[in-house]
Amino acid sequence: MRAEFIVGVDEAGRGPLAGPLAVGVVVVHKNFCLQEMFPGVADSKVLTEQKREEIYSLVVNYSKQGLLRHTVIYVAAATIDRIGLTRATLRAVHGGVRKLAPEVEGYKVLLDGLLHAPKEYKQETIIGGDSIEPIISLASIVAKVNRDRLMKRLAKKFPNYGFESHKGYGTEMHFEQIRKFGLSELHRKSFCTKIEIVV
Repeated sequence: MRAEFIVGVDEAGRGPLAGPLAVGVVVVHKNFCLQEMFPGVADSKVLTEQKREEIYSLVVNYSKQGLLRHTVIYVAAATIDRIGLTRATLRAVHGGVRKLAPEVEGYKVLLDGLLHAPKEYKQETIIGGDSIEPIISLASIVAKVNRDRLMKRLAKKFPNYGFESHKGYGTEMHFEQIRKFGLSELHRKSFCTKIEIVV
């Protein structure tokens, strides 16, 4: 059976010291012209925050019109510590794909990097896919925008760490705050073992 729908998958937040991993999944009909409908779509890492937000607003609008579907699956820091980043990523990818493409037949899944969908799906993993495949670029934007928004909200609950600015990544400011205040429940303890905490 030929695929009628294309699924794009990418993640955001593999490397941060704090906050969840986010996996974005986007589904469109094979005839949906992504580059025409999303001018300037590209890997989320090369876009400005404003451009990512503009593209994401289009995602939301097209979703409301029924032209595409999208979701974000989060894996918390505690789960990453418990099962490891690789298994956590796999769990999120599988959950997102099965949520938006439960029928299996008629879907082709395109994934970035070393990601893999459940084995029953027709799929292709593309190294650097977030730069060359628009549906994967869109998934990367969906993941990045939602994770960044979440970290800004969490910054209000954990004001000592500056999450609104670095989103949990290992900036010098973040290292200094960890040394001063210790680890919060948002931190991936397995990622912070070499940081000397001032007591």
